[in-house]
Amino acid sequence: MEPDTILECDDGKTCPVMPTSSGIKSIRLIGMGIILIVMTIITSVLFGTKSIDAETVWNAIFHYDSENLEHLIIRTSRIPRVVGALLIGAFLAVSGALMQGMTRNYLASPSIMGVSDGSAFVITLCMIFIPGSSSMSMIMYSLIGSAFGAFLVFGAARLLPGGMSPITLAVLGTIIGTFLSGISQALSTYYQVSQNISFWYNARLHQIDPEIIKLSIPFAIVGLAIAFLVARWITALSLGDELAIGLGVKINLIKALTMLSVIILTGISVAIAGKVAFIGLIIPHITRFLVGQDYRRIVLYGALLGALFLAWCDLISRFVNYPFETPIGVVTALFGVPYFLYLIKTRGGGKQLD
Repeated sequence: MEPDTILECDDGKTCPVMPTSSGIKSIRLIGMGIILIVMTIITSVLFGTKSIDAETVWNAIFHYDSENLEHLIIRTSRIPRVVGALLIGAFLAVSGALMQGMTRNYLASPSIMGVSDGSAFVITLCMIFIPGSSSMSMIMYSLIGSAFGAFLVFGAARLLPGGMSPITLAVLGTIIGTFLSGISQALSTYYQVSQNISFWYNARLHQIDPEIIKLSIPFAIVGLAIAFLVARWITALSLGDELAIGLGVKINLIKALTMLSVIILTGISVAIAGKVAFIGLIIPHITRFLVGQDYRRIVLYGALLGALFLAWCDLISRFVNYPFETPIGVVTALFGVPYFLYLIKTRGGGKQLD
């Protein structure tokens, strides 16, 4: 980013800093992103299986009537749904960007590296053996599960020759994730809680609990704060550990903080709405293409793009098979699977992130 321009006034004093063209462009992009998010929220609240007029939405927000069915739909379903989609999209995009930068692995993402599966697995165990847990407990279980999934995948990768290569790490993540998912499905069937568990594996945004969103906010602030804190060092790590050490980066500390941020953001995402695949894979690549290799920009703009992407995927899911809703995972897979195959074909199995 270009330094700001400093002007010297006639009296010899320094005049206020004038924003550079790069700074103005950033402000414009952020402003455009905020406008698009507002438009997305309005569109998501207005349209669905049942369309609702703008006046009713206004009254539901500012003149709420608990006996009005449309007001109930807006307050308890539509608004939490779009807010949840925006938050989850942002969290997963940031998590994917951090993982890709830290590991220099273009296939890294929470859904592929077992982090999301670990969350869902531990939540399954807790729903079976500790039924009736509070919303806060579910968030904590999900965070523990994220750490567990990441530990299994990266631990196994370090034990294998070439385990940290993009394809090997992706295969390990897929195998371990499938294994955890299989155990969860078997346990849920045996203990007859399959109906409850299906939420965590099929990402039903329309069933989001507003209480969990509220409780997740403090965790989200911590996770995002860590992400923005380490972003500048991730830029150095993405160039290789040796170069990062030469630049004075404490790589073990930065990697630990990065994984902490990934675990927090992925854990609360799964706690809010279950597993959502491919956001953390494709959004960082698109963002990198648009804004370059500086992870301070990638994290910021990736969060905006991820939020918009998932919210619009949710909108699409409402009309693919109207009046019935299509699972959000199907819509994200329509974008994610082709892009996943494209990355493998164009980047090759042994190449790392450039």
